Amino acid sequence: MSAQLTIFYDGQCPLCVREMKHLKRLDDTGTIAFEDILADDFEARYPQVSIADANRVLHALNAEGEMLYGLDVTHAAWSLVGRGWLTAPLRWPVIRWVADKAYLYFARNRYRISQALTGQARCERCSLD
Repeated sequence: MSAQLTIFYDGQCPLCVREMKHLKRLDDTGTIAFEDILADDFEARYPQVSIADANRVLHALNAEGEMLYGLDVTHAAWSLVGRGWLTAPLRWPVIRWVADKAYLYFARNRYRISQALTGQARCERCSLD
């Protein structure tokens, strides 16, 4: 089965990688592909994805070729592993605006938040395995 969603994540962010590992463990059917935007060959394999933009906001490509961003990626991924009910409220109209602002704050400060929560701001190259 080919991936229904390809997530482009920051492989140096401990919290980002922890989230991808969790999704990967729950993805029994292999419906999600995980691509580190900092991999040496990333630009050659995904020329349509700006590394600078993907480094600011989480990006994913769905099976229809549509690009998703931020919490829309999160909700799509968790839905594919049967846990979309956990993230669905983040997409509700009034909550969506607040959640998107909170997400953008997190994305801008993810290394500092990682440092505070894990004791490690960045890793050389975190592994999903």
